[in-house]
Parts: sequence; structure tokens; C-alpha cells
Amino acid sequence: MYRIESSAALERLSRALEFASRPLAGEPTRSLLLGAGTGHALHPFMTDVPIGLWSSAVLLDVRGRRADRPAARLLLAAGLVSVLPTVATGLAEWRQLNRPENRVGALHAALNLGAVALYAVSLGLRRRGQHGSGIAASMAATVVASGAGYLGGHLAIARKAGTRHPAYETDAVGPSLGRPDPR
Repeated sequence: MYRIESSAALERLSRALEFASRPLAGEPTRSLLLGAGTGHALHPFMTDVPIGLWSSAVLLDVRGRRADRPAARLLLAAGLVSVLPTVATGLAEWRQLNRPENRVGALHAALNLGAVALYAVSLGLRRRGQHGSGIAASMAATVVASGAGYLGGHLAIARKAGTRHPAYETDAVGPSLGRPDPR
């Protein structure tokens, strides 16, 4: 992970994301996307929607029934629609990161963009009757999205990145505040 966190190439990608995410920096958009009033970041739980939809499509593909094809297409399309607010919340969170975490976040975003593109290709192929190729694109997208998810988990868990209410910093609960080991 240290190589990712110190990558010069990812620094360039970070600058591009900085430019792309500027429209989300102003108030009240920023506070809304960061989950103001909820006590924590919106992005981590919002990822469950597209991931769940796309995973369900993959499960239908694995099942292999011709009758499931329309449902798989609908699930892919719904995932593509639901990814838009998820991306917005992710970019808002990314804007809060310091170096080196924002480089990991930039790679996380790039991989997710690749996965979204592959899911869109999958949907297009399926709509043209190329169901087998569509399945292959979905499987590739799932692998790429899993890599992106690993990086997102690193940010959330190892680096403890993410918006949270200041009260959680001093409430004497949590691993960073010395909770005893349950063993």
C-alpha cells in the first residue's frame, strides 16, 4: 500500500480528480454529500446499492437461466443509475483526504470508473443479444470493482478516512481510544 500512497502517477490523477470534483465543493452541496446531520459519511453505505444490484445480476448469470436475462439487464441498468449519487458522495469524501490517502482514493476512483464502464459495456452487449460477452464483461467488472473495494476498505479501516461527527472522536469508544481487547 505504501507504493500506492507515494505514487507520482497517482498524484497526477489526484489533480485531475480535484478539478473534476470542484462543483461538489460549495455549500450546501458539500455538507449534504458528506452526510451532515447523520454523524458519519454517506459514501460507504451508498456503495451497497450498486454493488448489490450488480452482484444480483452476476448471480442470475451464474444461475444460467434464459428467463433471468431480462432481470439481469434491469439490475445492471439500475446499478448504473444508482452509481451516480454514490460517485458524488465518494468525490466529496475524497476531497477531505490528505496525502497520501488521496492517492489511494484516486486509484479507488479510477478502478471504480473502469468497473462502471465494464458494467455499461455488459449492458450494451446484452441489449444487442450478445449475452455471453455481456456476462464476461460483468465478471471482469466484478473483479475490478473488488479491487476498488479493497482500496476503499483500506481507506476506511486502516487509514480511518471518512467523515464523522466530532463527538465520536471523544466519546471514549472505539479502537483508537483504547477499547480493551476482548480476548
